[in-house]
Amino acid sequence: MVRVIGSRRELFVDDWLIEELDGAHLKLHPPSLQEVAYEFDAPWEGRGSGYVTVLEHAGSFHMYYRGWPNPRPLGAGDADDCYVCYAQSSDGVRWERPSLGIVELNGSRENNIVWDGRGVKLGTHNFSPFLDPNPDAPADERFKALAGGPLWALCSADGIVWRVMHDSPVLTHGPFDSQNVAFWDATRGCYVAYMRGSARIGPNERVRTIRRSISLDFRHWTLPENIVCHPETEEHLYTNAATPYTRAPHIYFAFPMRFVPGRRGPVAPQSTLPGVSDGVFMTSRDGHTWERKFLEAFIRPGLEPENWTDRNIMTASGMLQTDSRTLSLYWSEHYLHSTARVRRGTMRLDGFASVNSGYSGGSFTTKPLIFDGDDLVINFSTSAVGHIRVEIQDVAGKPIEGFECTDPIYGDAIERRIQWSAGSDVRALAGTPVRLHFTLKDADLYAIQFRRKGSSALKGDSDAF
Repeated sequence: MVRVIGSRRELFVDDWLIEELDGAHLKLHPPSLQEVAYEFDAPWEGRGSGYVTVLEHAGSFHMYYRGWPNPRPLGAGDADDCYVCYAQSSDGVRWERPSLGIVELNGSRENNIVWDGRGVKLGTHNFSPFLDPNPDAPADERFKALAGGPLWALCSADGIVWRVMHDSPVLTHGPFDSQNVAFWDATRGCYVAYMRGSARIGPNERVRTIRRSISLDFRHWTLPENIVCHPETEEHLYTNAATPYTRAPHIYFAFPMRFVPGRRGPVAPQSTLPGVSDGVFMTSRDGHTWERKFLEAFIRPGLEPENWTDRNIMTASGMLQTDSRTLSLYWSEHYLHSTARVRRGTMRLDGFASVNSGYSGGSFTTKPLIFDGDDLVINFSTSAVGHIRVEIQDVAGKPIEGFECTDPIYGDAIERRIQWSAGSDVRALAGTPVRLHFTLKDADLYAIQFRRKGSSALKGDSDAF
């Protein structure tokens, strides 16, 4: 099957573009652990805080989360002390609580609470906002959110002052006791929501899963349906953190919290429920069918025993580009402990997975593809002794004259322009099915793009070593 990729960036997070691997394989790259980014230590926050969302707007970074100082046991009813809180940052590393003066709490408005549910706690447990890039969205609805159970639609002009959009909930077929996320999909021209689901795996056994619904107006939604995962497992996927990947928005990413209900950490207090969890990574190209190419954990609980207790390692909804080559992801730690907090992790741009080959070397060939661009750039990394070589072939696998295998390419770059004996200009091949053939030695190839000139998203020289 010919893959039409145009000039968009393609990531090697699945085998959609791969025809054949020989001595190479797809490799998952977990985030690098960084600092504790935020501690839930305000009086209105506490050990039940979580369901974090991060987004960028107007040159700064924004964080929303549930403040819940006294979480109730499961099944004890709705909480009466949940609040939607807000923090901001200029760099994604240091976060501050602004005093917003919106909600009065214990006789004071000196707090960072943006939503208290209008006296009925509507949506304070699982408020999940996003910045709406829909060009038809009114200015006073630039920010939107789903919250509650059933789910209500909320909106805001500035992300600080919120209001309910409609006089009734927009999604009513539960369950909804999770961080249910929504976003505008510019590629497909619709709103998409992912929410808590359930699937039967036996006569008397069910697992938590993820459901999907779509809407054209953020009010009328399709009946939620369970997503399909390949391969199928009997694992509990508790949250989802689904989002289009900013640099390749035709690909959805999701970072579910994988829940193992029958296990208990070695130092788990008896006051906490059984169950341990980690973070996983999966992708989709249509929003309904999801590839779980990597069944291993994307984020492990790690050395700290407080992460081996009930419902930890919940990846935040959203990711931030915190410098020209780095993405920051965030997740909850120490849930239900007095030290509840948010951890930051970092990744290279596009660096979630790669085609990898070790010291002995390997190769892979793409499916036939049709591109539209002026040159080819790759996101790659090698060791000092490693290399990548690139060849353009016809659909039969014969090297095209002038675009035979390059000299060894080594180094580390987010965007390296490829030079053949015919030069870097590939416009003569645009619109015609071709294959790319790569040979690798101790190297990772994260992404490729047939780029139009002047389209680099990086500052400075994109061909820098």
